[in-house]
Amino acid sequence: MVDMQAEMDDDVLVLMPTGRIDGATAKAYEEDLIARIDNGQSKILMSCEAVDYISSAGLRVLLMTSRRAEKAAGKLVLCGVREPVLDVFKYSGFAEIISIHGDRDTALEAF
Repeated sequence: MVDMQAEMDDDVLVLMPTGRIDGATAKAYEEDLIARIDNGQSKILMSCEAVDYISSAGLRVLLMTSRRAEKAAGKLVLCGVREPVLDVFKYSGFAEIISIHGDRDTALEAF
């Protein structure tokens, strides 16, 4: 089950996931994110302050979401990524693929 609050900030969908994005939750996150993009919400900011773990399955979901958003003339941007999760992005090379910012205001400027 996806535990993710959502709100709009102008034309940017701000998502606030909670907990783990791993093999047990990745499919639900992917379905939710793809449905939002297919419904026209292709500018997505994920505020990750409450994400305490991401697995390779979670990274794949974010990569697929990023690609799908770009095809829909949008993008996926992350902010507030906690240090252990940020380390996963850095060591896996995903920090070079997906835009990551320290706070929400800076991330919103990326759109």
